[in-house]
Amino acid sequence: MITENDIQSVKQRFGIIGTSDLLNNAVRVAMQVAPTEMSVLITGESGSGKESFSKIIHHLSPRKHGQFIAINCGSIPEGTIDSELFGHEKGAFTGAHEARKGYFEVTNGGTIFLDEIGEMPLSTQARLLRVLEYGEFIKVGSSKVQKTDVRVVAATNVNLLKKAEEGQFREDLYYRLNTVPIYVPPLRERGKDAELLFRKFASDFAEKYKVKPINLTEEAKQVLIRYRFPGNIRQLKNLVEQISVLSADQKEINAELLAKYIPSESSLPARLGSAADNISEREILYKVLFEMRRDVNELKKLVLEGLNNPSVASQILKDHPQLFNDLSNERTADPVLIKVDKSAAAAEEDAEPQIVEDVTHETEDDSLSIEKKEKELIRKALLKNNNKRKYAANDLGISERTLYRKIKEYGLEE
Repeated sequence: MITENDIQSVKQRFGIIGTSDLLNNAVRVAMQVAPTEMSVLITGESGSGKESFSKIIHHLSPRKHGQFIAINCGSIPEGTIDSELFGHEKGAFTGAHEARKGYFEVTNGGTIFLDEIGEMPLSTQARLLRVLEYGEFIKVGSSKVQKTDVRVVAATNVNLLKKAEEGQFREDLYYRLNTVPIYVPPLRERGKDAELLFRKFASDFAEKYKVKPINLTEEAKQVLIRYRFPGNIRQLKNLVEQISVLSADQKEINAELLAKYIPSESSLPARLGSAADNISEREILYKVLFEMRRDVNELKKLVLEGLNNPSVASQILKDHPQLFNDLSNERTADPVLIKVDKSAAAAEEDAEPQIVEDVTHETEDDSLSIEKKEKELIRKALLKNNNKRKYAANDLGISERTLYRKIKEYGLEE
């Protein structure tokens, strides 16, 4: 039987800080399943510390002397993930100048931690299911079946069952992975654990930067505990580091000072559903919609100025003759007559505009297409980061896997 002392000992060994019941229950389940060969699915929000529980399972298991490898499935491009996991033969694809062992071959007798399993392509999921069911795999470019004895621990911050219902994740793989589920609670569900973690990080950064450790007043502690921390432990650690450096001359941090460092609540729509909902697509959609709203507001201002002052409209046509070129080529859905003096663009600013002809256009401008805006947003991020997808994905607030799929979808490959 696992006692509270056993749980406390394991938390100390693996650097897990906190006393909440939800956290202790997650540690207890990890300890109970560790000696078995069962597959484990760890769920929880990004930044909640899921990898620590995979290490508990490995190091308390009979495989503790074998190799442990943590793989982020969302950071490996779809075209190379099969090669990374299962290896490839020489000449299997362009650039395969020599044979390579995959992680499932390298970690034979050990444990593989597959983080962001929900980002794994369907074709790779089929290969993984074969490993779980029969302990065998085939290298890319080979027809030879190889055996492996690897324990798989997977983690996700999305609702895999929902993705399975939508056809984006294999249902049989979901139930095979979810033999034993472990839920890692977000920081906002752990009560005063935020205060304990703050104190631990403050001590660590004080030693690192050779400054006095910062402390929170009672009022500041309440502010800290009330904050929702969407980035969880990772966000809290960054917050403490920032305060430790920028407020090194102040030993006590009061509520007012702490509030300056804590980001205000996001103006984005609140997240609905469980913590495991997939928000990557939603985040980029918000960015697109906000950019569209800004463009529409600019357009409104432009039209208003033109209506109030004809000379301004003439100047706009004069300075930007190409602005309305595409309207003449569009099909008319609901014709709207726009009375424009084409000669006004070349006339003096004080000249009286005359109506010479009518031009029809669609009421729904193509520039308001969400897909076009999303494509343009991705192109800008890639240009900004010199086509480095990892940094472009960070700027867009999506996973590298999602960005890779969008690049293929919109034909943005070089």
